[in-house]
Amino acid sequence: MASSGFVLAGLYILVVASQSWAAVKVNMEDRVEVSLGQRAEISCLHEMDSDPSTAIIQWFAKAPGPNSARQHIYFMENSVRIPEPDSPFTGRITVEDRSPGSVVLILDPVQLQDELLFICQVDGKTEGKEEGSTYLRVFSSPEMPRIKKADSGILINEKDPSKIASCEVRNGYPLPNITWYRDRTPLQISEGEVGVVNLVTRDTNSLYTVRSDLHLKVRKEDKDAVFYCESSYFVPDGMAMTESIRINITVHYPPTYVELSLVTPTDLVKEGDDVEIRCYADGNPSPPLTLKHNGEDVDEQMLTANQEGVLLRNAKRSDGGTYSCTALDLDALDPDSGELENSLELPVHYLDHAVVLPEDLMVLSQGAILEATCNAVSSLKTHTVWYKDGRDVSEGHVLKLVNVSLDTSGEYRCVVTTPDLAGLRTEGSLQVLVQGQPQITDVTQEDDELSVNLTCVVLGYPTPSVTWGSSGQEDLNGLSRDTPILGGVISTLTVKATSALSFVCEAENTFGKDSRTVMVESMKPETTPAPATSPSGSVTVKPPRRVQKEGSGVIIAVLIVCVLLLAILGSVLYFLYKKGKIPCGRSGKQDLTKEKSNKDAIVMEMKTDKSDEAVLLQGVNGDKKAP
Repeated sequence: MASSGFVLAGLYILVVASQSWAAVKVNMEDRVEVSLGQRAEISCLHEMDSDPSTAIIQWFAKAPGPNSARQHIYFMENSVRIPEPDSPFTGRITVEDRSPGSVVLILDPVQLQDELLFICQVDGKTEGKEEGSTYLRVFSSPEMPRIKKADSGILINEKDPSKIASCEVRNGYPLPNITWYRDRTPLQISEGEVGVVNLVTRDTNSLYTVRSDLHLKVRKEDKDAVFYCESSYFVPDGMAMTESIRINITVHYPPTYVELSLVTPTDLVKEGDDVEIRCYADGNPSPPLTLKHNGEDVDEQMLTANQEGVLLRNAKRSDGGTYSCTALDLDALDPDSGELENSLELPVHYLDHAVVLPEDLMVLSQGAILEATCNAVSSLKTHTVWYKDGRDVSEGHVLKLVNVSLDTSGEYRCVVTTPDLAGLRTEGSLQVLVQGQPQITDVTQEDDELSVNLTCVVLGYPTPSVTWGSSGQEDLNGLSRDTPILGGVISTLTVKATSALSFVCEAENTFGKDSRTVMVESMKPETTPAPATSPSGSVTVKPPRRVQKEGSGVIIAVLIVCVLLLAILGSVLYFLYKKGKIPCGRSGKQDLTKEKSNKDAIVMEMKTDKSDEAVLLQGVNGDKKAP
C-alpha cells in the first residue's frame, strides 16, 4: 500500500509539472491611444507548445475598475470568426491573423464609448488558458478658444475683482484645461485680486465644453495690457496647446493730468499766423474740458471740431495771453477734488510800421550833416538797415552822414526786422535833396538806324534846366525831353546825324551851371570810294569817322603832332637837298619815282571842332639840267 501511494504521488507531481511546462503565454500593450474617428489596432501575442493556430481566442471588453462586468465581443477558432451580435462594436470590429501567435483586433472608426479595457483570452486546450488586456484611450482635440471681453468698461479700484473676459473651449475630450495670460504672463488665482470661474458641460456627442470667466481687480495700467486664454489638452502621445486672439479691455479711470500745448506754429507766434492750441486729459472716458482765455470762456466759434482745442485764424496781438484747460472727473464725490487744470502763456509777437523822422523832405546844403531816425515798435528785439539805390549805407536805427554832396541826394529806405522771428518786417523811406550847382555826371549815346539818342544825367537842386546846343543844328527846340529825378534831371536828345556834329549839354540853376560836349559821327550810309591818285602818283586815304566826346582837346593834340611832323619832314628834305642827295629836274624825279614807286605821298588828316581837313604833303623833285 505504501509503495502504491508513492507511485500515485509521483504521477501527480509529473502531471502538474508537465502542465506548468506547457502553459500558454499572452503579451499585450498596456495602452493604445487613438484620435476620435481614426482606426485602432490592439495586438494579442501568444505562445504555446502546440500550434498556436489551434488555440481558441476570445475577446472581451469592460470598463476600467474591479467592479465592472466584462462583455464578450468576439470568438475565433481556426477559420471560425464570430463577432458578438448586437454589441456596441457591431459592424466596426474585425480580427486578423498577422503571423502565427499574433492576432490583431481592429476597430474602425473609433468612438468615444470605445475607451475600454480590451481583454484577449487564449485557450490552449490541454495547455491551459491565459489572457491579457490593453486599455484603449480615445482623444478629441477641441476647437480654438473663443475669447470675449466685458461689454462695458471696467472702473479701476473697485472693491472686488470685476469680470473682464470669458473664454470658451468646445468639443474636447478628455476635458480641456484653460489658462489665462496678461502680457504673456500666466495669471495665478489670488484672493481679492485674480479669480477664475470654470463651467464644464458635456454635450450630447459626449464631448466637453469648458467656459472660463476671468475676474480681475483692474488697475489703470491694465488699459494697455493684452489678455488672452490658452487651451491645453491631451492628444495621442502627448499634449497640445492653442491660444485665443489677443484683446484689450476697456478701463475707466478718472483724469490724472491735463496737458495744454501749442500745435502750430512750432516756432514763435506772430500776428497773422494760424494758431492751434490743444488740450489733452488722460481720463477714460474723456472728461469734459473747459477752455478759457484770460479767465473768460473761449468763444465756441474758436474751438476745434472735437471741442478739445482753440483755433485762431489770422492771430492778433490781442489773442495773446493766458489759456487754461480744466478737466472734470464726473465720478468724483468732491467736485473740488475732481478738477484738474493746466495753463499756457501765448505771446503773439508783432512789429508796427516803421516811423522815419524827419517825415518831410529833407533839403540840405552841400557840406551839411544828414541825420535821421527809423523806429518800429515791436515785442521783440529789432534790427535796422538803411539802403540807397539797393545798397546798404548804414546799420542801426540812426542814419548819420557828414559832409553831404550832390551824390547824397536820393531816397533812403530803412528796413526793420526781428532776428529772433523770421517773417516780421517793415520799412520806411526818407527823401533827401542837396542844394548846389549842377553837375553833369554822365553823357551817353545810343544809335538807332539814322537817329542818335544822347542822354545827359545832371545832379543838382533846385532842379536844373537843361538846354542842348549843336555845331550844325541851331534850333534843337522840341527835340529833347527831360525826366526829373530826386536831386536832378535826366535829359534825352534825339537827332538825325547826317554829318559829323558836336553837341553841348548845358545845365543851369540858381547856384550855377555846367556843360558837356559830345561828338557824334555821321550815321549816313557811305560806300568806300576808290583811292584817288594824283598826277604825281600820291594817294589820299580818308579814315572812317568816329564819335568823339569832348573832341576839342583831342583835335588840338592831333594838330600839334601834325605840325611837329611837318617841321621834322621839312628839315630832313632841306638837309638832303643841300647835300645833293635829291637831284633837281625831270630826270631826277623819274629816277626817284622808279626807286620808290610805293612811297610817293604821305597823307595826314586833322579834325577840328567845325569840320575835317586833309593836308597832303607831297615830295617835290627839282629838274636838274646838264651844264
